[in-house]
Amino acid sequence: MAEQDPRHDLRARPGDNGEPWTTLPAWVYDHQELYELELEEIFYPGWHIVCHASEVPEPGSYMTFDLGIEHCLVIRDRDMELRAFHNVCRHRAHPLVSRREGKCRGRLTCPYHGWTYGLDGALRIVPADESFPDMDKADYGLEPVELDTLFGFVFVRFRPGGPDLATWAGIDPAQVAPYKLEDVRPIRKIWAKPLAADWKNAMDNYQESYHVPAGHPGLNDLVDLPDSDDLKISTTRSTRWSVGHYQSLLPEFPHLPPELQRTWRLLSILPNMALDLYPDMMDFFQILPAGPGKCIIRSGAYALPDERREARAARWLNERINAQVQEEDNDLTLAVQRGLRSSSYSVGVLSTKEVWLKQFQDLIRAKVPVTRLEEPPDPGTMATLNAQLASL
Repeated sequence: MAEQDPRHDLRARPGDNGEPWTTLPAWVYDHQELYELELEEIFYPGWHIVCHASEVPEPGSYMTFDLGIEHCLVIRDRDMELRAFHNVCRHRAHPLVSRREGKCRGRLTCPYHGWTYGLDGALRIVPADESFPDMDKADYGLEPVELDTLFGFVFVRFRPGGPDLATWAGIDPAQVAPYKLEDVRPIRKIWAKPLAADWKNAMDNYQESYHVPAGHPGLNDLVDLPDSDDLKISTTRSTRWSVGHYQSLLPEFPHLPPELQRTWRLLSILPNMALDLYPDMMDFFQILPAGPGKCIIRSGAYALPDERREARAARWLNERINAQVQEEDNDLTLAVQRGLRSSSYSVGVLSTKEVWLKQFQDLIRAKVPVTRLEEPPDPGTMATLNAQLASL
C-alpha cells in the first residue's frame, strides 16, 4: 500500500529545488504512535544530561532521571566513581528511590520487600533468602545504564551502540574552555516543569531568534541578534528594570577573555538540549517528550564560586530575565500547539532567519522518515513504514 499512496512519495525534499523551506507537517506534533517511535529512534539511543558531577558529591549521593518508560539513577560508589543504574528493583520492579535527588547510607534498599543493593549495584541482602532456594544473588544485581561525562556534566544513554558522547554533542571544546565548566557549582536546584506542547514544538521555538523582537521585548533590549551562537549585550541601556540593571551591574570576570565579558553564548545540542553560557553563570536546558502533544522542560543553573556583590546581583538578574523569557516562550509554544490542531494549517514556510530550525527539522526527518509525510500513516503501520522509508 505504502508504495502506491501519494502521501508516501519522498522524492521531493523541501527547499532542495528552489522552493521555499517548509516545516514539518502539523500532524507530527500530536500523535501517539509517532511519540512511541521517537522514543525508540531518537531518545533511548541518545545521550541525556542528568546533572553536574558536583551534584552527586559523596558516596551514596544520587540524582534520578526519567524518560518515557525508562527510569534511572546516577550515584557515587564507595570509590567515588559515578555509576548509573535502572531505578528498578530486580525482584518486583518497584523503584529503589522515589525522590529526585538524595543520599543513601551506603546501600540502596527497595521499600517494597527490602531487597538491598550495594553502591556498585550488586545485590547484597534478600530478606528471607531461604525462600529463594535456587537464586544466585550474583545474577540479580541492578541493571546498569551507560554513563559518561562531558565538561563536568553527567550524561546517560538507555540504548548503546550510537556515537560516543563527545561526538554526539558536537561542541568544539575551545568554545566552552574559557567557562571552566568542570569547576562550576549549582546555584539552584534542577527544575522540571510540564508543558502541554509537543517537544518538537518547544525545540522549534528555541532554534530561532526571528521571534525575539515580537515575542521577547526584554531580551530584544538586552542583546543584539546576529546569526551566530554569540549574542552581544547591547551598549544601549534598557529602560526595563531587570535588563537595565543587568547591563549596568555586570562586572568583569577574570576567567573570561575580553570578547566574552559581555557575550551570551548559546550552544544547541540537537535534538533536545542546549548549554547557555553567560559571563556570570551558565545553565543547561533540556526538552523531554512526555506523551503526544506534551513535554517536560528541565533546567539546571551553575556558576563559578564568586561572592562579589556585583556577581551575585548579576546572577539574580540573569535568572529573573530568563524566567520572564521562559514564561513568554511557554505562552508562544502553547499558542502554536493550539494552532497546529486547526484544519486551516498543514505545513508552514521558513525564513532564512530560521536556518537552525530547518537543521533541527531536517534531523527529525532523517531519524524518523515518516515525519516527511504530509499526512499520518494508517493506524498500526507507522513503525513498519518508517523502517521501509529509512531503507530508501
